[in-house]
Amino acid sequence: MTLSLRNPILIAVLATIALVLLGSTFAIVPETSQAVVLRLGKPEAIYNPYRANEDFGHTGAGLKIRLPFFDQIVWIDKRIQSVAMERQQVLSTDQLRLQVDAFARYRIVDPRQMYIAAGSEERVADALKPILGSALRNELGKRQARLLLSPERGEVMTNIRKSLNVVARQYGAQIVDVRITRTDLPDGAPLQNTLQRMRSAREQEAATIRAEGARRAQEIRGQADADAAKVYAASFGKDPAFYDFYRAMQSYRVSLKPDAAAGETTAILSPDSEYLRQFRGR
Repeated sequence: MTLSLRNPILIAVLATIALVLLGSTFAIVPETSQAVVLRLGKPEAIYNPYRANEDFGHTGAGLKIRLPFFDQIVWIDKRIQSVAMERQQVLSTDQLRLQVDAFARYRIVDPRQMYIAAGSEERVADALKPILGSALRNELGKRQARLLLSPERGEVMTNIRKSLNVVARQYGAQIVDVRITRTDLPDGAPLQNTLQRMRSAREQEAATIRAEGARRAQEIRGQADADAAKVYAASFGKDPAFYDFYRAMQSYRVSLKPDAAAGETTAILSPDSEYLRQFRGR
């Protein structure tokens, strides 16, 4: 009889040992992961590390050999990850209290440093959360609330990303982007007070604009009247008789205008009246 028939249990045990030995010797590193090889608890090698602008399929992923029973692999995601900041209350320079939600996207670029400093990816995210909140408060506290809706918002995000990146490098990470997802005023009395203060400020600004417009309009009308008077004086000065006739016609048009209610106008004047001199001709 063969060995498998005489002692099948022994064959099963040997096959199991062989499978365990193969599993402890070979490891398949996927494209989306980095592998930190620990030998007796210390980083020994890095498989498939992140490199900027690397081509997919030529990154070093695939089948790898390790020392069985002595080497342990810690898997680290190679893709961009996200950490969300808990809602923070920020006081802007114009004394507005804002409730701000934000998040940061980062990538592990030095897996060895990440393992030494944090031990796991979860600890990196936990370490970045308070730093993101602190950087956000410091940066927004230097600016007015309205600037969050202006093009300067991009500069704010860049400054926050730079300050956060200084801390992230200590954990082998690189901050890719920082974004503010939502900015709200606090509910209740603070919100109503803020809205009333904003409304008063806008009304005062509108009153100032209207006053400036009225002053400017008065200046323009005054200058236009002066220019018109100058033109009239220059024109009528060339022919005083025509000026006298023109002024008389204007007076007749106003004085002898029919009454809208009665439908006619009645005036009793002497034919020799100086007021009617233009009807006597020259």
